[in-house]
This record gives sequence, structure tokens and C-alpha cells, in this order.
Amino acid sequence: MSSISSLGIGSGVLTSDLVDQLVAAERAPTDTRLAQKTEEAEAMISAYGALRSAVTELRLPMAMLSSQESLTAFSASSSNEDIGVTVDSATASRGNYSVEVTSLASAQALASRDVFADRDSTSVGQGTLTLSVGSNTVDVVIDDSNDTLQGMANAINDANAGVSAGVIDTGNGFQLVFSADDSGTSNAVSISVSGDSEGTATDNLGLSRFAFNTGMDADSGLQETIAATDAVMSINGVEITRSSNSFENVIDGLSFDIAETGSSVIKVEQDYESVADRVQEFVDQFNALQETIDSLSGYNADAGVGGLLSGDSTVRSIQNQLREVLTRVVPGLENSNVRSLADVGVITNWETGGLEFDRETFIAQLQANPDDVTALFAEQGRATDSQVEFVRSGLDTEPGTYAINVTQAATQGSVVGDTALANGVVIDGSNDSIEFMVDESTNFSIQLTQQTYATAEELVAEIQSQINSSAPLDAAGQSVKVGLDENGALKFTSGSYGSSSNVSLVWAEGGNDLGISAKTGTVGLDVAGTIGGRAAEGDGQVLYLASGSGGASGLQVRILGDQTGSRGSITFIEGIAERTADLVTSLVGEGGSLDSRTISLNQQLEDIAESQAALEIRIEAYRERLVSQFTAADSLISQLNSTADYVTQQFEALLASNSD
Repeated sequence: MSSISSLGIGSGVLTSDLVDQLVAAERAPTDTRLAQKTEEAEAMISAYGALRSAVTELRLPMAMLSSQESLTAFSASSSNEDIGVTVDSATASRGNYSVEVTSLASAQALASRDVFADRDSTSVGQGTLTLSVGSNTVDVVIDDSNDTLQGMANAINDANAGVSAGVIDTGNGFQLVFSADDSGTSNAVSISVSGDSEGTATDNLGLSRFAFNTGMDADSGLQETIAATDAVMSINGVEITRSSNSFENVIDGLSFDIAETGSSVIKVEQDYESVADRVQEFVDQFNALQETIDSLSGYNADAGVGGLLSGDSTVRSIQNQLREVLTRVVPGLENSNVRSLADVGVITNWETGGLEFDRETFIAQLQANPDDVTALFAEQGRATDSQVEFVRSGLDTEPGTYAINVTQAATQGSVVGDTALANGVVIDGSNDSIEFMVDESTNFSIQLTQQTYATAEELVAEIQSQINSSAPLDAAGQSVKVGLDENGALKFTSGSYGSSSNVSLVWAEGGNDLGISAKTGTVGLDVAGTIGGRAAEGDGQVLYLASGSGGASGLQVRILGDQTGSRGSITFIEGIAERTADLVTSLVGEGGSLDSRTISLNQQLEDIAESQAALEIRIEAYRERLVSQFTAADSLISQLNSTADYVTQQFEALLASNSD
């Protein structure tokens, strides 16, 4: 840029201050216009942000009401605080139950009979300890590096065998103690010794002092200080056993946590007030949204001005879409006792645009027409076949009625023994163990009680009891049912269905006595068929359509039983809450109207910034042009002034010579 430090010297008029004034005058109109546009765009972005937040807040209560479980809420109470109960509304139902707890689960604890003089220096013997807990067996080597009580305890704890060890200072010496990590008889600890450096594996010298097995001589090996026990409770006279003090889903939707033995009366009732609270929350959030809209787009008659978004098409569109969803008769409920929100006490106040909620009307309708009220809010599938269950819909599933046809029913994987199971089988140490693989994912073993079983049915019951007590099976949420096939052979059937369902016999000690041998079972089949005339896919008992399959895209149904052919139809009803939650997601999500409007305003800010940058370039060029022009003019004036001074001097000299 040209220097203007000496500007105005020649003329005394064309100064740098004058340049600054002219530049400021040139800049001011555009600067003001761009600042106003920036302020307006930022205010609009803030307004849309407030609107977006208010719309988003509506999604949570509607998402809650879109779940059938939220509309069939149950509460459970126990008359004994030591017998706690929790309820899962998805599967619970009303009922009263008499519960009697006769035994608590405990983890086995063992202690060494010998007391040692020192924990860190006294030798305990060397060899190998084999720790067996449930189906887990681990070898722990005791050698020069850990031949002390503390060394042995550390080695056992590092082995992760399902048992922990520690050293206790009794005041008269030190004892080694063991405790099973998990409670229950299936987690009882067995310890055997091999390679004892100071004797045999059973002479209670050296390492054999730490051998233990239930039923050992009371004076040998470790002593049992706490026996492993199972939790036992009866519900309405039916006895149930678990390895821990938690009983999950023993009754559909009910789980128990027991702290003491005793009795209790469990009552399960539908919690109508909780459901009404959820509807009230939706009404409150909708009214909060309406207040936000009024503050942003309403007209203030006293001030004579409208809100920042007054007349905004996006706001009008949001209001119209919400009004259409909330005031409509739900498709599929046209002939039902409950068809719209007004039928359950949710009405529109046409003066304020907000909602009003009649709690008593809602609860009365929920009690009288629970299915219709559920369908009004949540998605629901109504099948004409009692063995066809609605599982869920997809994002593209359209309300309507769709025919169900099954070409292949789902089956369970199973394995069958070689020969019939005889009566009078004697179970002893040679044939009391069986190892299974279930659903290609869970390996577990059972150990049968050693005794004589008078009938095959008694032995089947014992096998089933031991399987039901399996911790690995329980942890995996799987099950196996035991029975006799038509030939009297043992049959083990997976509790699951489909192509991942199977039971295999991995190993059976003395299997000939049970008529079984190691073998891979027969894999189950997935259901196959059509929904709405389109070929569907199967996953176990669930038949479903992938996306792009017409109106029923994403629809999933569970097919029970083994009947093939036509299985009637299912009518999909999309409730108000489900549709509103989807609408809110579309409004505030990527590509939604609020998102698009905000993007447009941000683009305006970018355009304004570009205009501001262009203004700076233009003003700078204008300044340079002024400086150049002023400099030239100032130089010319300076020259003229010099000439004038010279002429003046010449006239003055001429006048002086003439006067002489």
C-alpha cells in the first residue's frame, strides 16, 4: 500500500484523515448490512437450536410409550424383606405366589489341619496339586520356588481355578485356607496330589496334607469348615434349586434374591399409575414444546411484534405433522374401543394448542381395554393364529395385514443314546460323569449322585437335576431337556431352536451303563416360509423379512409349533408413540427439516464471511486508489505553489528594479 505519511503537505487539504473519512463512508453501508445479516442468521440459528432441543425432548417419553412393556407395567411386592423380588414387565403377569426358602447357597471353605510355624519359610512339600471345581480342572506345581504356605497360596490364586487360597495367622501358627469362588454344590472343590516329594498322594505327609474330596476320611487331608450348599426354595409347593441366592426368571418375569430362610407371599399387580405417569410426562413435554414454539413464533399484541420465527414455514410444518399424528385415528384400530388419544383422556386445548390429560379416564380405559390402549401408543402385531407371535417391526414396516405361510417348522437339536436305559442302574465312581457341548458354544460336565436307581425314570430325573444346576449352562442362558425316546434310550434336547441348536456328548464315563457314547448330535432347523407373499428368512423360530421387501420389510414373527402351511395373518399396528418417536427422529436427524434449515443458515454465515472478506479487498483497493489520486494531486498542487512562488518573486524583483 502507498505511504500516506506526507499526504497533504502540498495542498494542506488532501490529508490522510480525509482518506480515512472517505474510506469509512464507503465501508459503512455494506458493513452495516452484513452485520445485520450476521445478527439475524445467528439469532435464527439460536432459535432453531431452542426449537430442536424442545422437539428432541419429546422423543424420550414417546420412545418409552412406544414399548409394550411400558404400557403393561407390573409391580411386585414381598411380605418378607429377606426374600426380595424384581419384576420384568415384558413377561410378567398378575398373580399371587407362596414362597418358602429352606436353604441358602454357600461357597465351600477348607482349612489345613496342620498348623505351620512360618508362612514364608516352612516347607509344605513339593509335587502337583490338581484342583477341580465344577468342570474346570487346573494343575498347580509346587517346587523350590513356592514351597511355603504363602508360595502355595499365591500359586493357587494365579491359577484361576475357581478357588482362592490365603494364609491365616491363628496366634499359634499359620494355616492355609481355601474358598470356592462361587457358591453351590456344583462348585465344590476337589484337590488331589501327585508326585509328592515326601510320601504318597494319600499318606498325609508333605503335599498330600492338602488333598481333599467330599467323603474322605475325617482325619485326613484338609478339613471342610463350610460345606457347599445350594439355595432351595419352593413356589406354590414346587421346589427349585440354584447354586446362588439369586433365582432369575423362575416364574415369567419374576426374579428373587434371598438373604434368609423363611416364607413370603409375593403379589404381582399391574401398575396403572406408573403407566399414567408416563403419559403425563409425554403431555408435559408436548406442552413445553408448544410453549417454545409460541415464544419463537407467536405474536405479542401488546408490543405489536411477532416472534423471530413468526410465519416460518418450518415451524408450521412441524406443528402440522405433530398434529396429524396426535389427532388421527390409528390405522388398524378403526373398529376398536380405543381409536385415538381423545378416547383415553388426552385432548387438545384449541386455545393454547397444548394437551390436557384426564388421568381417571386413561386408567379406566387401560383397565377395560389394555390391548387397544397398548396398540394406541406402541407398535403391535395381532395374529390370527395363537401360535404366531409378533416380535418386532423394522424402520420400513408399514401398517397393514400380512399373510403368514410356513414351509418348514423350526426344530431343536438333540442327541440320542445308543441303547435303552435299563432299570436298576448303579452309579458309582466309574460312571458318574458326563460331558456335553450345547449349541456349539457351551461345554459343561455333570456328576451324578452315586447310588442305585430303581427305574430309568429316576435316573433321568437325576440327570435333569444335575443339568439344571450347571453353572456354565445357566451363565450362558441355555438349557437341555432330558427324556427317553420311543425306544427307551436317553435323549438330550437343546432348549433353543434352529441351525445353531445342538447337543453333543463329548465324553461319558462308563457310558455303556447308560446306553450312551461320545457322539455329535443332530443340528436343528430354522423356520422357513413367507410373509405377505414374499420369501422370508429364518433364525430359529423367528421368521423375518429383510429390507426392500415391500410393506412388511423388517417384520419379524415367532412361529411356534410344528404346523406347516397357512398360519393365518398378522396385522401390524403402528401406535401414536412409535410414529411420533420416528417423526421426531426424522425432524432432528441428519437431513431433517431442522437440520436442513440450520445448515442453510450456517451457509448464509459463510456467505456473509466471504462478502466481508471481499469488502476488505475492495475497501483496500479503494484506499490505495484514493492515496494514489491524492498523492498525484498533492504533487501537482505543490508544483503549482512552487511556480506561483517563483512568479511572485519575479514580479517583486521587477517592481523593485522599476522603482529605482
